[in-house]
Amino acid sequence: MKKITLLEAKSLLLKNDNFHILTHRYPDGDTIGCAFALCYALRDMGKKANVIINGKLPTKFSYLAENYADQNFLEQYVVSVDVADVKLLGEYKEEYENRIDLCLDHHASNCVEAENVLVDSSCAAACEIIHELIKAMGVEITKDIANALYTGVSTDTGCFCYSNTTASTHRIAAELMESGCEFYKINRINFETKTRAKLKMERMVYDTMEFYCSGKCAIIYTTIAMQNALNAGDDEMEGLASIPRQIEGVKIGITMREKEDGTFKVSVRTNDGINACEFCSRFGGGGHVAASGCSIKGDLQSVKYMLIKAAEEVL
Repeated sequence: MKKITLLEAKSLLLKNDNFHILTHRYPDGDTIGCAFALCYALRDMGKKANVIINGKLPTKFSYLAENYADQNFLEQYVVSVDVADVKLLGEYKEEYENRIDLCLDHHASNCVEAENVLVDSSCAAACEIIHELIKAMGVEITKDIANALYTGVSTDTGCFCYSNTTASTHRIAAELMESGCEFYKINRINFETKTRAKLKMERMVYDTMEFYCSGKCAIIYTTIAMQNALNAGDDEMEGLASIPRQIEGVKIGITMREKEDGTFKVSVRTNDGINACEFCSRFGGGGHVAASGCSIKGDLQSVKYMLIKAAEEVL
């Protein structure tokens, strides 16, 4: 593994071709935005590139693929975007975990053993890195590229409300707006629109909320039974993790989502300087200071007990 600079990453992208661009499982706006933006940019340079979606492309991000179709070629170079750990490759882990040529990420906890690794944890979104790379390669930022990058930057900052937002984030967003990104459409889709199924899921989730540590820790959860009752998919799960942290006085907000494999996908959001990444690292996870995740095997009560105990120790 070699840690490289932005200019070195640019050189690698310029001299190679036939790219597969990997996203992480439970794909969010940042990993998908990175992948489509980089793919469109490479194609605009005359290279061949495909986005490898880890799972199903969430319906609300379908606008990013309106002008996309897979190309036929033999893959020669593999790039991962916004993937902090090979475990997050999900269904593609076995195929790609030892074949990543270039890892582009912004998670300080990144542990991908790629041939070349570029991690900049000062970036609020991995799309900020892709934005600088595309500019360095001299590629025009078209509307499709701008839409993809704005999607990643806006969603990973909670529409520029989270503490990871920087002045640079705003400058990049402004440049993307000048490049023609459909910011109003993107913001409405991602921050102002809910399906009825999602509304029902949120109502059900609020009923699961419990408080611990004198109200400083809030936990919500979804079970497979709840998801089946509402016929809810990944689209309905998006955004639930932000609910516990919104409660006044909560420093650690925890969202538990039961999976078919007997594990719970845990999302942790924190306030007031509590390190969510360190919290999740206790369970083999990681991420950012204020937003991280992990997976824990067990039933609802046992996993909840482990999380409560960890919260008590932290608080």
